[in-house]
Amino acid sequence: MEVAQSNKIFKNWQGYRIVCIGKLEKQINYKFKNIALLEEAITHSSFQKNKLKIDKKNYERLEFLGDRVLGLVLSEYLLKIFPEAKEGVLDNYFQKFANQDNLFNYAKKINLSKFLKTQKGDNLENNKSILSDVVESIIGAIYIDTGLKNCKSFITNNLIDKDFIYSKPEKHPKSILQEYCLHQYNTLPKYSILNKSGNEHQPIYEVSVYVKNHDVVSATGANLKKAEEAAATKLLNIIKI
Repeated sequence: MEVAQSNKIFKNWQGYRIVCIGKLEKQINYKFKNIALLEEAITHSSFQKNKLKIDKKNYERLEFLGDRVLGLVLSEYLLKIFPEAKEGVLDNYFQKFANQDNLFNYAKKINLSKFLKTQKGDNLENNKSILSDVVESIIGAIYIDTGLKNCKSFITNNLIDKDFIYSKPEKHPKSILQEYCLHQYNTLPKYSILNKSGNEHQPIYEVSVYVKNHDVVSATGANLKKAEEAAATKLLNIIKI
C-alpha cells in the first residue's frame, strides 16, 4: 500500500501521517488538536482512497467554509484598520488579500504542493486554482479545530501584507496610527477632548491622543474629526512613521 506525496512515496499511511503532517504543521505554525482535519484539508479528489481503505473526504467542503471565514476575518480587520475609508477603498484592499494570486503565493512559500495527498503521478506545483483552494481549506480546518481566534492569527500573520497597507496613500493619519498600535501593542490609540472654544458656528476643538510607550500629544481643529487627525499626524511625525 503506497501513499503518493509530491515526489515521495510512503509505504504506509502511518508513515505519511508522522512525516508529512508534522512538517506541514510547522510550516503553517499551527498544531492541530484533530489531525484528521488537516489530512482532509490537503486531500485532493484524485486520491485513491478506496485502495487505502480510509475516509473518502477531500478538501472541497473545508474550502467552502474557509472561503467564508477568510472573508469575515479580512472584512473585520480592514474595518478596524481603516475606520474612515469608503466601501470602495475597503473592497480594493479586500480583493488584494483574498484573491487567488495572494493565496497561491502563500502556498508556494510553504511548498504546499509537496504535502498534498493526490493520485500517484499528479503534479500540482503550479496549479494556482487548487493550491489557493487548499489554503482556504486549511483555514476552514483551523476554524473547526479551535475556532475563529486562531483563524484570525493565521490570516493576519500569513495572508495580509502589512507593508502594502502602510505604503498606500489612501489612509488617513488616524488609520495609520491605529494600524501601528494594533501591530505593535495590540491596542488602539486613545483620543480625549481637552477643550472646546470659539462660538457655536466656529468652534475650536483641542484633542489629545495617547499611545502606549509615547507621550500624550495634543492638537486643535475646526471640528472634532480634524482635531483628532491633527493630533494623530503630530504623533506620527514624532514616531517617524
